[in-house]
Amino acid sequence: MHLCSFIKEFQALDLCMDNKKRTDNPLVNKSFEFAKLILIFGDELTNDKKFVIANQVVKSGTSIGANINEAQNAESKSDFLHKLKIATKEAEEVEYWLLLISEVYKQYKINHLINGVTEILKMLNSAISTLKRNNKL
Repeated sequence: MHLCSFIKEFQALDLCMDNKKRTDNPLVNKSFEFAKLILIFGDELTNDKKFVIANQVVKSGTSIGANINEAQNAESKSDFLHKLKIATKEAEEVEYWLLLISEVYKQYKINHLINGVTEILKMLNSAISTLKRNNKL
């Protein structure tokens, strides 16, 4: 199935996190939704036998949300900041891979993924700046 039609189905079904996982934290929610889209795109890359790039995209793209989620249970403010910085590095990595894919493999329409990771990066950078400013870290 082509990625565009798969995403339309995905959006039509409104496959959101179940109520147990839902949170009031927009960054947690956005990164979780992004990870779901990355998994779908990774499947498409794998189906097209682009195994190495699929692995890179899936690992870095899902790691963003995992690190943000882990930060929610940080042991200290500096631990929280550290986990957000790791999430930022992962977001920058997946942004790199997505930009590379969009340049080399023009058949993939992934602007929504690039826009999504850009939005997550803005949210992460804002959170990190605020945390540093307010806590003088």
